[in-house]
Amino acid sequence: MSLAVTVDEALLGLKVAFLVLLYVFVWVVVRSATRGLSAGAPQESIVLPAAEAAALRAAVAPPSRAVVVRSSPALEAGTAFRLTNTTLVGRGAENGIRLDADTTVSNRHAVLDSRTDGIWVEDSGSTNGTFVNGARVTSARLLQPGDVVRIGHTDLVVEG
Repeated sequence: MSLAVTVDEALLGLKVAFLVLLYVFVWVVVRSATRGLSAGAPQESIVLPAAEAAALRAAVAPPSRAVVVRSSPALEAGTAFRLTNTTLVGRGAENGIRLDADTTVSNRHAVLDSRTDGIWVEDSGSTNGTFVNGARVTSARLLQPGDVVRIGHTDLVVEG
């Protein structure tokens, strides 16, 4: 009986040892990566008192802004519309500000978007255009208090 090991047998033994070590390494990595992901593991959360939560919501939420009707064939002058998020303007039923009686207004004419930095107006591809202080709106535009938005024959004034 000879104890001599051939080169092929030695290489085969090294390959098997390498594969065993590789599988052990992968098993250790997967086990450590999934540790703590079980269904029973507690999750961290923050619970704020009601006063602090309300203050945080008020700081993050866009302030309520308004536009007031100056003149319109469809709406009564002095009517105020509070804008808290995106408001569509036009003749269609889906609009927040409906201008049914204004025949120069498209079904979906413009968008008034109340954001944290103010009210933005954007024309929705209307036929007759949207104007701010007499200038046609070609892209989203930030409105300032006192600006007059003209949609068809309706003038809306931005409140400060």
